[in-house]
Amino acid sequence: MNLSRLGKGLTFLVAFSLSATFSIACSDKAPRLVNPEPIHRDADIAFYSDRDGNLEIYSMYSDGTGQARLTRNDSIDINPAWSGDGGKIAFMSSRDGNWEIYSMDPDGSHQTRLTNDAARDSRPAWSPDGTKITFDSDRSGNWDIFVMDANGSNVVQLTTNASRDTGPAWSPDGSKILFETDRNFGDWEIYSMNSDGSNPTNLTNSSGNDLLPTWSPLGSKIAFMSDREGQREIYVMDSNGSNQTRLTTTSRNDDPAWSPDGGTIAFWSDRDGNWEVYRMGSNGSAQSRLTHNRAADAGADWRPMKSITL
Repeated sequence: MNLSRLGKGLTFLVAFSLSATFSIACSDKAPRLVNPEPIHRDADIAFYSDRDGNLEIYSMYSDGTGQARLTRNDSIDINPAWSGDGGKIAFMSSRDGNWEIYSMDPDGSHQTRLTNDAARDSRPAWSPDGTKITFDSDRSGNWDIFVMDANGSNVVQLTTNASRDTGPAWSPDGSKILFETDRNFGDWEIYSMNSDGSNPTNLTNSSGNDLLPTWSPLGSKIAFMSDREGQREIYVMDSNGSNQTRLTTTSRNDDPAWSPDGGTIAFWSDRDGNWEVYRMGSNGSAQSRLTHNRAADAGADWRPMKSITL
């Protein structure tokens, strides 16, 4: 199964998230660990990896130690997202035959299905107060942004147009949602809107594709990925779209995630020959690798509301 048809939105976006060269054969007989690693509740970063035979959710500390597997099944579990208080992880899974949103505790327990729709539901993101989850879905016949209560009830559609709107990310104060769309320019650009879907505002308009936006903890900055200069790199801009600045300059880099104090950004890159999780200062300095194996590690998300030693 080729991951260019999976991952971030299950659309064209994954060509940028994982690349067409990252293909995983997902067998019904995926290997199981003989000696499972211990699970823990105080991890800093959640991510996904195919290191044990198929894509599962893992967690680790901010220095890359304490890596622990959280999900265990023969399907694909990806795109973990921490709740605002760090008490839950939402993720997307194909375990019930199509893509749905699930949640679980930080140690992998109490895995619960939140959406139950014939369409594909993906890329969950929590509201800061933990009461809502926004996600993208093609249940309307086109990719749009939706929001639901944290238990999966009261699903409301926020965007309605003929374009593809995907990858929602909630602002720290809960008033706005970032997303990526191809609605106006023929390529992917980043927009923000009010949390009720009103007042969509264009923030980028580059010659390339701008994707995977994420707010800094104070809401003053937005990190994102762009291929505007020929390859995928991490950028940062002010919350109004000004002062767009490139942070990485090495091979392909994707999917930024801020640390709770705003001083560090986690991301993933294939600069060392395969996809691994890295971290750097919020200005692009001190880039270092956190995972080290022959498998693909990707999709990092940093746990909020936790003291991090940098």
